[in-house]
Amino acid sequence: MNELDPVTSPPRSTIQQLGTVLWPSFFAAAVAAALFFSLVDPLKLAAISLPGHAISREFGYTLGFLLLWLATASASAFTALLLRPRKDDRAGSDFE
Repeated sequence: MNELDPVTSPPRSTIQQLGTVLWPSFFAAAVAAALFFSLVDPLKLAAISLPGHAISREFGYTLGFLLLWLATASASAFTALLLRPRKDDRAGSDFE
């Protein structure tokens, strides 16, 4: 093996793959929620977006965090999908 050959590693388990997507997206959503809700009151946002429904401030925080987590998790999952090796790379085929 020379320095141009990629180092092969064993495949990751499903739990490890989920952890690499969900854990960083959780922190990104927490930071985004803290920044967003430092400027926006959930009750005022609910009055604008859902005028017919009465929600509590805590439910607004929870719903906002979960939506931000969904957004950051989908971005992380798409990045993980793009970083997966190609099938021919996993098989170890050489194109020399």
